[in-house]
Amino acid sequence: MPTKMLREFLDEQGIQYKAIPHQVAYTARQTASVTHVPRQELAKTVIVKIDGVMAMAVLPAAQEIDLSLLRTATGARCVILARESEFQDRFPECEIGAMPPFGNLYRMTVYVDESLTKDEHISFNAGSHYELLQISYEDFERAVKPRVLKFTALHETELLGAWHL
Repeated sequence: MPTKMLREFLDEQGIQYKAIPHQVAYTARQTASVTHVPRQELAKTVIVKIDGVMAMAVLPAAQEIDLSLLRTATGARCVILARESEFQDRFPECEIGAMPPFGNLYRMTVYVDESLTKDEHISFNAGSHYELLQISYEDFERAVKPRVLKFTALHETELLGAWHL
């Protein structure tokens, strides 16, 4: 079940969503595998500090965040990954690592990688490691108003192709 705050927000905004329950999975790769959601359409939320201010970087599970690209794209002096201990209290209804990409609900700016904008739908953790929500990207953009930037690189295995594994 999505967090109460997220569910209420989506309902208030009139956003239709599809819940996708699944067995417990802790990584984006595992989640994509057990849900059969393409990794390009599975959005993962990474908490970063941009010049000391917490923000969400939202990107496809098939890609990795490039902090130097994010730093350049935002014009920041410093961009680093936030430690769990620095943000865990901001998400009281969520399991750590399963925060939904709705920074507007948690007083955080949201940066979304431009590659996610090309998908009709996005799926994301709804506060737990056992359920995804899927909504249209258009609804996500309307509700969250993220800053769209380019800050990702493909995983090395994506570049080589699975046949190299």
